Amino acid sequence: MRTIRNFVGGKFVELDHGRRFDNVDPATGVTFAEVEEADEATVDQAVTAAWEAAGPWARTPVRERAELLRRVADRIEARFEEFVAAEVADTGKPVALARELDVSRAVANVRAFADVGSTAGQESFLTELPGGRRALNYAVRKPLGVVAVIVPWNLPLLLLTWKVAAALVCGNAVVVKPSELTPSTAALFAEALAEAGLPAGVCNVVHGGGVTGELLTGHPGIDGVTFTGSTATGARVMRAVAPRVRPVSFELGGKNAAIVFDDVDLDEAVTGLSRAVFTNTGQVCLCTERVYVHRRIFDDVAAGLADRARELRLGDPSDEATTTGPLISQLHRQKVLGYFALAEHEGAKVITGGGVPDMGSDLEDGSWIEPTLWTGLTNEDRVVREEVFGPVAALIPFDDENEAIALANDTDYGLAASVWTNDLRRGHRVAQAMNVGMSWVNTWFLRDLRSPFGGMGLSGIGREGGASSLHFYTEPTNVCVQL
Repeated sequence: MRTIRNFVGGKFVELDHGRRFDNVDPATGVTFAEVEEADEATVDQAVTAAWEAAGPWARTPVRERAELLRRVADRIEARFEEFVAAEVADTGKPVALARELDVSRAVANVRAFADVGSTAGQESFLTELPGGRRALNYAVRKPLGVVAVIVPWNLPLLLLTWKVAAALVCGNAVVVKPSELTPSTAALFAEALAEAGLPAGVCNVVHGGGVTGELLTGHPGIDGVTFTGSTATGARVMRAVAPRVRPVSFELGGKNAAIVFDDVDLDEAVTGLSRAVFTNTGQVCLCTERVYVHRRIFDDVAAGLADRARELRLGDPSDEATTTGPLISQLHRQKVLGYFALAEHEGAKVITGGGVPDMGSDLEDGSWIEPTLWTGLTNEDRVVREEVFGPVAALIPFDDENEAIALANDTDYGLAASVWTNDLRRGHRVAQAMNVGMSWVNTWFLRDLRSPFGGMGLSGIGREGGASSLHFYTEPTNVCVQL
């Protein structure tokens, strides 16, 4: 059986303490690899290696850092199908989705930050004071130093490259902790970095669960933390970092809403909403779990979405025809099934799904679940207020624009929303009224990597993407020169 090892100081290291955990295929429940768990000594070695490499890497000209990242992107492309296979095995997502979304976006992420980092301008101001005095003010941006990068299990490679590429082009060294459920592509990424010529110690990868994450984020050698994951875990990370007052960037949970007006092109809206609810088995922070529909078209939208849900093809993730994979683990499936039971208790009407599908003998031990839609709920119900993180949505009617906005904003989260209407003025108006980090009009998950990404409220702190990433991964020093 294959063993996945920690990557420290430019090489994979074999640990002698013997602690390992299983890497399980969520589609079959079969263990296909073992992962060596990083202990306190390993985490300390990784942070030390990063600290020793940080200075020389920061002094490397940004154009050289950017060029190295472009070589990394080339290496991912050269091993594209290896990355796809690893992502499918770890997550159970369909091979077509891994190819179209995860690995393609990983390549785009690395190239985008190479471009952003090498073309970023410098802030400068000519200051004129009373009495004729003049000065030049300009800001010099310096890397934070050593950044802890905590990556979730739902989009492992996509979010790994999103964070690491930005941190590296800014001159930081990093220590990455991928999810213990999805370690494979992080190991492949470390190989790609070494093949591209990244100096030893600039990027390190440690494997493990919550204890490893706490050792990393609480380490005194960490100068900043970027984390994507649940709101509860984000709060624990913040507590670990707080005594040392280090900068953090958190992309946390969401309970994203869609608002569907009665002037919409029904087929286009249903197609878009189906993607928003069911992509990656609903395991995307941007997925929609609340769908507010104008009462005049409520039944049509509900019927259309239910039809799309029934058309989804659950099955072998390596089959090109499969559209929907399993949930990430049996533990997560139990959580989602708990929400199914809660929805029933709260009076939901299940219009499709609501249980566990019969997958046949080869897949019967996987963490499969049925795509599910509910009606008959209100904003007072827990299943409408709490993040489920599965292929589920509650459909709720509204009567006018103001009511729809109020319902959508009635949440402790604030990550994303979508508005579906043929009235472009209304689309702009309602999208801007949403208390979220990102609003879409007549689309979903359409991204420009230069734009800011992040949420409000319980959905996170800070923004990443484009210049926002450059600002997070650096500290400015303002220089004022009297002229």
